[in-house]
Amino acid sequence: MNTPRALDPDQARSRLHELTVLDVRTPGEYATGHLPGALNIPLDHLGRALSDIRAAARRGELLVVCASGARSLSACRSLAAHGIATATLTGGTAAWTAGGHALHRPEGARRPTWDMERQVRLSAGAVVLTGLALGRLRPSFRLASAGVAGGLVYSALTNTCGMAALLARLPHNRPHRGDLDTALSALRAA
Repeated sequence: MNTPRALDPDQARSRLHELTVLDVRTPGEYATGHLPGALNIPLDHLGRALSDIRAAARRGELLVVCASGARSLSACRSLAAHGIATATLTGGTAAWTAGGHALHRPEGARRPTWDMERQVRLSAGAVVLTGLALGRLRPSFRLASAGVAGGLVYSALTNTCGMAALLARLPHNRPHRGDLDTALSALRAA
């Protein structure tokens, strides 16, 4: 399987005019700010967008972006398995802003949600605290805390996150039907 080419934020900024940028974060995260011209195709919707992404890749280079680089790397691997070559933004939008580059925040965008990492920290912490508190009543509830701890270790070792995948399915993280259709139309026109 091909390893995606990595572009640092300065390289990506200088080539932004010639790249088709796919932001694979949730719509809520995308609304908090994204690279100028980026199209929001959430990671779990890549399959639906595959034919449009393949057509866009024939017209020019694709840059896949997320918050830190982990989801974009996963998306690049998935696309590579379908014969689509991509590049990824090293460090994601966090590195983009750290490099002094501005994110686009559209006027009138729907109310942004927390980024996925923050949602995972809140959820993991809440489950651990609840498991410990209920464990005072029934010790078996502490297994929930142990399960989250094991999941976090696995997540760190594999650079994946099952909790993020589950949280991405919540309604506030899902694209509105029109949003995804608009992104796919723009991808076809790119």
